[in-house]
Amino acid sequence: MTTRRNLLLGVTLVAAAPKKTAHKEEDVSPGEDLMREHGLLNRVLLIYEECVRQKNTRTIGAAAAIIRDFIEGYHEKLEEEFLFPRLEKADKLADLTATLRKQHARGRDITAQLIAGGGDVPQLVAKFIRMYRPHEAREDTILFPAFHELVGDKEYERLGDKFEDREHQLFGEKGFEGKVDEVAQIERQLGIYDLAQFTP
Repeated sequence: MTTRRNLLLGVTLVAAAPKKTAHKEEDVSPGEDLMREHGLLNRVLLIYEECVRQKNTRTIGAAAAIIRDFIEGYHEKLEEEFLFPRLEKADKLADLTATLRKQHARGRDITAQLIAGGGDVPQLVAKFIRMYRPHEAREDTILFPAFHELVGDKEYERLGDKFEDREHQLFGEKGFEGKVDEVAQIERQLGIYDLAQFTP
């Protein structure tokens, strides 16, 4: 028989039970993580296009710094350290990884020029965008699925944790979300943050 005392005790125990923290990050697989970062890259490519349209070279430098620090200094380094070597060792997609490596190197050259403010900016931006849109599409549809299949679920999950740890070591607690905020701020400055304006 449930007494009033037992009922109150039950309520107290439920109230005292540890609650799940609302701030806990969701588990993200390496493939999803890398694809989200491609989404960030795509937003910067839109910023590049708008900067050229507005002849705003100062803002291009700020956007290029995000590419340099997050995409080239973190995202591409993960691919070069963890993905490409394993695929190459397994004799899988070696031609693709060789091309991707060359494109990473060429992209870094262009980014350095954009940050320095040298060269023909519209031409540099056009070359960068033309290279990176097919580059990331090939990674999303060919490279990342092949890598997941090669390493299996357990190792895939372990690498996801490793990627997350490195992200926070390099960029602090906010990590990827902090970079998304930086991109959104530039979009607002350029007047391209409102997604509805792109609807035909």
